[in-house]
Amino acid sequence: MTMTRPLATVGNVNVDLILGPVAPWPTPGTEVICAEDDLRVGGAAGNAALAWQAMDLPFQCAANTGDDHFGDWLRQGLGATALGWSKARSATTLSVGITHPDAERTFYTTVGHLAQLDWPQVEAQLDWGALSGGTLLLCGCFLTDRLTGHYDALFRKAKEANVKVALDTGWPLHGWTPDIRRSVEGWITHSNIVLLNEIEAINLTQTQEATAALSALSRRLPQGGIAVIKRGPHGAIAMQNRATYSAAAPKVAVKDTIGAGDVFNAAFLAALARGFDIKAALNSAVRVASTAISTHPRAYSDTTPQEVPA
Repeated sequence: MTMTRPLATVGNVNVDLILGPVAPWPTPGTEVICAEDDLRVGGAAGNAALAWQAMDLPFQCAANTGDDHFGDWLRQGLGATALGWSKARSATTLSVGITHPDAERTFYTTVGHLAQLDWPQVEAQLDWGALSGGTLLLCGCFLTDRLTGHYDALFRKAKEANVKVALDTGWPLHGWTPDIRRSVEGWITHSNIVLLNEIEAINLTQTQEATAALSALSRRLPQGGIAVIKRGPHGAIAMQNRATYSAAAPKVAVKDTIGAGDVFNAAFLAALARGFDIKAALNSAVRVASTAISTHPRAYSDTTPQEVPA
């Protein structure tokens, strides 16, 4: 049996309530019946954890919840993984995602417990010795202000413990301001892998298209670092030491794209942990993400998903 290098994720775990599809936006004061709904563990770290759990992979997850029934529900959803989570004296963060017929979506998110996750909690929750030689997925950067303010300590600890950091920042709540760009560029210099979607990468690097953004990201990574840009229906591209890789996405009947990038992250890192090369890991991640967005309930299979006619 092939050994899998250790995996962990740190960041935002919250409740996702998905409703839709809705189009156009309703008139204020009216009521709309939604054809579909789904209440599930969510957040970037939560989605990655769910994917690894479905793949039957061992992993760690450092997070927190509120001290309410939703917090208990999140813990139950991830079982033993959540045993060491801290409990904030607040309501659990809730995201309501409204899906639209064109596969776009809109989120309404409460502040909740995420604002209280900090570095001492994360440091204590992770078994750093067991994680040595593995990869830590750091995500939800703009939703966990207390933790984000101490990323320098997190990066130092990871380096001391021989743990690679894979970074997925998400979209900044106030846009890509000069200060935000400087902060993210600094995080990237301490990361071994960066995983951004196409719009994030282009706005961060102030380039015009994905390949230019990929090169810009790669130049900021340490030697041997891997830059990845997720391109939705166009697949994904990656670069390491100036070598480029690409993976095409199958054409599938989309049911729900929420969390697709998080599932991609989980599958890509899982493939690397199993010893896949970058090209194979990229293709595996695209297949798993494509399967996830085209199935309900979600499946996380690495087999080629059912394609729809061109």
